[in-house]
Amino acid sequence: MNSLQIPPTGSAEVHVLHNGYVGRDGDDDRVSGTVTLVLDGDAVIVVDPGMVADRDALLAAIKAHDKAPEDVTDVIFSHHHPDHTVNAALFLNARIHDHWAVYEGDRWIARDAHGAQLAPSVRLVRTPGHTNEDISTVASAADGVYVCTHAWWSADGPEEDPLGVDQSALENSRQLLLEFADVIIPGHGESFRPGARA
Repeated sequence: MNSLQIPPTGSAEVHVLHNGYVGRDGDDDRVSGTVTLVLDGDAVIVVDPGMVADRDALLAAIKAHDKAPEDVTDVIFSHHHPDHTVNAALFLNARIHDHWAVYEGDRWIARDAHGAQLAPSVRLVRTPGHTNEDISTVASAADGVYVCTHAWWSADGPEEDPLGVDQSALENSRQLLLEFADVIIPGHGESFRPGARA
């Protein structure tokens, strides 16, 4: 077991709905965050519902897992950049979680995200570096521990975050996550296994 007591297996199901990117089709202005669906018990969680080229395609990806937008119970922002948050309003019934609160209707419920448990096998972990407020979503599934995080942009890097506020904190956050992560779901790319990185 690791310092956060993350179980190596659990009841969560993790589905990447949309692989993010930075620059696409020769257009450097195009950016999209990775969007992930986590199912665990009664929880239907969407992580980082940010900028996508086609909202209908995102909703169709959720429906492919037999869920509707109104079924989503929780939305998690890894941080507050629009490429990770702009589509939160698609999920009208969801509580929204960030680094310091839960937002439900007109209620702002203060709490530190570090260690917060959202479902039997899903918890949040404070992972600053890209911003001072970054959090990661940790989901223990039958086949291992998945981490949705902006501690990595993609499997290919960059090693130094060009928009990061604190590279030293980012390195510490990466080391923490590598204590238990079997699969990294990065902020702007396809999932990867840490040991398989180039």
